[in-house]
Amino acid sequence: MAIPTTWSFSPTTSVARPRRVSRFSGVAMASASANVENVKVTKGLGDLPKVILTSVHGSEAELYLYGGCVTSWKVANKDLLFVRPDAVFTGQKPISGGIPHCFPQFGPGAIQQHGFARNMNWSVVSSENVEGNPAITLELKDGPYSRAMWDYGFQALYKVTLDRKTLSTELKVTNTDEKPFSFTTALHTYFSALVTGASVRGLKGCKTLNKHPDPKNPVEGKEERDVVTFPGFVDCVYLETPGELQLDNGLGDVITIKNTNWSDAVLWNPHLTMEACYKDFVCVENAKIGQVQLEPSESWTAVQHLSVA
Repeated sequence: MAIPTTWSFSPTTSVARPRRVSRFSGVAMASASANVENVKVTKGLGDLPKVILTSVHGSEAELYLYGGCVTSWKVANKDLLFVRPDAVFTGQKPISGGIPHCFPQFGPGAIQQHGFARNMNWSVVSSENVEGNPAITLELKDGPYSRAMWDYGFQALYKVTLDRKTLSTELKVTNTDEKPFSFTTALHTYFSALVTGASVRGLKGCKTLNKHPDPKNPVEGKEERDVVTFPGFVDCVYLETPGELQLDNGLGDVITIKNTNWSDAVLWNPHLTMEACYKDFVCVENAKIGQVQLEPSESWTAVQHLSVA
């Protein structure tokens, strides 16, 4: 694999070092070693660096270093994720679709909506291939941009692994500062769906915070339905959810969403507020709504497994 001329490469490591770094151009991109099969670093939309993972079993995933965002997961040539038609790939705003990060804040709050991880450049720190199943690990660290709104030292490692019918992610956040900090986070996953036929199982009995019609004053409740559907505008937080949910995307696929340490979930569909595409996706988001408190050198890890039958 040729290393683009805008990056230098050290033969003693699989990490490419930027000659000059700015927030959105000259990204600190690292190339997976040319000896690692099924991992390719290339240019994506808007010339943003993109990683393509290809399993020997035929599945494929794509992720952008900008935002550390997985934008595609294909099984049998069918993309199970959704990128909105209004998504822009300019490095000037978050990618709208796929699996965006919400960190260090989910939703509105003291800093910008959903935090800054989804509109910063991540770098590649390692890649591997186990029996034809590729994996890549990205890293995000604090810098002037993040510290301007959240003045803490941190490291986020994000490992993405592709198997025959499974896409797995592991997020590890470490406090590299000398003082404690707290954060909330989520994976804002967009699934391709026929919204009128989509449904989620596994949420019955969970406490709910319904953010419709007033997101600033969510209504507390309890989910009584075995099967949760998307009949209109949906924006609902589910607290202390089980470790496994099932999404029927209405397109003939049942996706199992397993997690470790993502204690909560969010269902979202914008309905007529996004008339151009709301019929084509639903968001089922693994989240950590309550504050995670980390002392210096402490870490927090959460895992997500998406599998299609």
